[in-house]
Amino acid sequence: MKTAIYGVWHVHAPGYTKTAMELGEVVGFYEKNDTFAENFAKQFNIPRFKTPEELFESDAEGVIVCSASSDHADDMVKIAKAGKHIFTEKVLALTDADCDRIESAVNESGVTFVISLFQKYLGSRIAVKEIAASGELGKLNYMRFRNCHSGSTRNWLPDHFYNAEECGGGAMIDLGAHGMYLTEWILGMPVKASSAFTVSCQLEAVRKRNSDRVEDNAVTVMSFEDGAIAVNETGFVSNYSPVTLEVYGEDGYVRMTGNRVVKCTKATNGAEVEVTVNKDMPSPLEQFLTGRLLDGCGMREAKALTHMMRMAYDG
Repeated sequence: MKTAIYGVWHVHAPGYTKTAMELGEVVGFYEKNDTFAENFAKQFNIPRFKTPEELFESDAEGVIVCSASSDHADDMVKIAKAGKHIFTEKVLALTDADCDRIESAVNESGVTFVISLFQKYLGSRIAVKEIAASGELGKLNYMRFRNCHSGSTRNWLPDHFYNAEECGGGAMIDLGAHGMYLTEWILGMPVKASSAFTVSCQLEAVRKRNSDRVEDNAVTVMSFEDGAIAVNETGFVSNYSPVTLEVYGEDGYVRMTGNRVVKCTKATNGAEVEVTVNKDMPSPLEQFLTGRLLDGCGMREAKALTHMMRMAYDG
């Protein structure tokens, strides 16, 4: 597929561009911020479109959206109306109403829409999901996901990731998005959420950059109609913290740490045994670029993620 990059605000823009170049052709990019554009152009020999309209008039079939989260709604409505297929970085938008605007534009234009909920296609996560859905754990009653990095304490996040207006928040809306969509994938939509957000990093350089005081250490606890509870832990202040996913039921548990998965259930007679993990499935971006789409990274899931984020920040 011929693609264009719309915005290079997000840290994943270079990685997405490399993949798009490997699996197709990138005809150009648009970025309104000159500094961002200049830094991006140093990495890639790709023409810069001067205006969005110039991008829309190009022969790009699809657009990879890496603009600021606060710009997503206006950007994607214009892209859809231009008849270009859309792949977007998460989150879809910052409000439910803006998600509805994007959905309407996509439906009216009939373009393909894919969002980057990539962890749902990793073999280790799929193994946990399959065991949880199999009934082997009995009635599910608890889930915990922890996904953290050292972006603040090691001071490698870009300045604009501390901009509350552009990001819509801090660690939870960025890195914590993975825990939200995995929760909905395994347990469904919660009915209530409550969060603890703090600013933990004390590095003077980071404190100056984080003048908006967006959270760098975060937990959201969600409850479900059937009595289940899910805990989503995230942050920018934990080095070497392994990604951990646990699901518990009345008859046992399954736990993923890194890429290793174990379970302990009635079927294993209470012994913890290792689970075979199959290879990863194609990422959402690979699906988008090849046209071989799988369930799980469409508009419904994108809107669910934003709705859960609103619960986390408003609760």
